[in-house]
Amino acid sequence: MHPSDQHKKVERTLPKQFDLIAGEVCLDFINTLDDRFSSEPKELLKSYADLIRFAEEADVLDSFYGNQLLAYDEQRPDAGKRALASAVELRESMFAIFEAVRKKRHVPYEAMDTLNKFLRAGAENAELVEVKSGFQWEFETRPLALETPLWPMARSAANLLTSGNYSFVRTCASETCRWYFLDTSKNHQRRWCDMTKCGNRAKFQRYYERQKKG
Repeated sequence: MHPSDQHKKVERTLPKQFDLIAGEVCLDFINTLDDRFSSEPKELLKSYADLIRFAEEADVLDSFYGNQLLAYDEQRPDAGKRALASAVELRESMFAIFEAVRKKRHVPYEAMDTLNKFLRAGAENAELVEVKSGFQWEFETRPLALETPLWPMARSAANLLTSGNYSFVRTCASETCRWYFLDTSKNHQRRWCDMTKCGNRAKFQRYYERQKKG
């Protein structure tokens, strides 16, 4: 993330494109393949611009640096396509890792190797900076690197895996959803990615079935 205290942010007025409900950036990133477990999954990252939009909405990239990356992508579209392919590679590796953790299985070596590859790249371009709330890691590189948005997502996955919270990673109970989220509820019994969406649909379905039986 480009240091926000050194550059004026460019605020966007576009409506939100992504539903960020997971509680962790890495899990929201996994959810960019919608309907993952269906016969027709929906890719939400259809372009490099979509990746930038996700990173901005997830607050891992500010709009100033996002605009620079978009301009760079326009000049070098092939590089943008490679960066988008890298994003999908990282996302699917994180999915394989958290799916294995969720099912208490051995994590695939290839998935961990891919995550570590992006962690190493991020570490080479990370610096600790002071902000109003204390200190934080930020990512910056010169010349511009189109994979920059991927580094904080990889770090998010590493932070979750090295915390005690990885065991609370869940998937939505809706068979037509199955989005990932971090269950931070008091009793860790949360079932739905979003109660106002999947939760309400399930409640309506149960009500409808009771009415039929009645």
